[in-house]
Amino acid sequence: MIAVPVPHRVVARQPETADTVTLCLEPVGAALPEFAPGQFAMVHSFGRGEIPVSVSSVQATGGLAHTIRSVGAVSDGLCAMRVGDVVGLRGPYGNTWELVRAYGCDVLVVAGGIGLAPLRPLILSALAEPEAYRRVNVLVGARTPGDLIARQEIESWPTAFTGVTVDQPDADWRGDVGVVTQLLGRAQFEPDDTWAFVCGPEPMIRAAARELAQRGVRRDRVRVSLERNMRCATGHCGHCQLGPLLLCQVGPVVNWAQAEPLLSVREL
Repeated sequence: MIAVPVPHRVVARQPETADTVTLCLEPVGAALPEFAPGQFAMVHSFGRGEIPVSVSSVQATGGLAHTIRSVGAVSDGLCAMRVGDVVGLRGPYGNTWELVRAYGCDVLVVAGGIGLAPLRPLILSALAEPEAYRRVNVLVGARTPGDLIARQEIESWPTAFTGVTVDQPDADWRGDVGVVTQLLGRAQFEPDDTWAFVCGPEPMIRAAARELAQRGVRRDRVRVSLERNMRCATGHCGHCQLGPLLLCQVGPVVNWAQAEPLLSVREL
């Protein structure tokens, strides 16, 4: 783990939605230590500051991809980056999805909006080892069709079941409409032998995790990513505190058995 920003050059820029882009970055010099699915970097826009962003792709060359939504001064600057510009990265930080624990079991991925980005490396890892997992299901929800990221890529994934739904369809939408949990009825999995991985807005995480538990998936086998208000990534500022947990240190991925009692307290 590197504690100071390491220069990385933007080698590709992929617009995802009206306010979201994916930046593909290559190290200018020495690469950072290897990232694993679920971990995040502090991404530095020189002259503006830095924000935590989970990796959405890890390259063998040491390059990384980060999917970033423009919601503030730092993310605005990062989203405006062009090919050839330089950003700073430090990391890797946080823990992983621990996909290896799902060997021999069904894998169920539930993503909401930009929450698909941190789950993408996990999905690609599972699909790269079809003999290691029984079935892979991917459920994706978004507010509108225009808010879907990686839409064409999703359609190419050879999963047991891939479902996409939106809350508010447009005139051209021909898919499902409604919350992402409504897709669970069509997914192919045995609840008592399933590992689930969930990322998205906190209300969606709570709804999906509770529905999975009601369907028989063990709460300690439901892994959720809680990237709430992380700022320093070193456990000193306290912005990511969730009860006794500092999520930049013991997260951002935690199991639902840990997270549920804490997220049920409004003050936290």
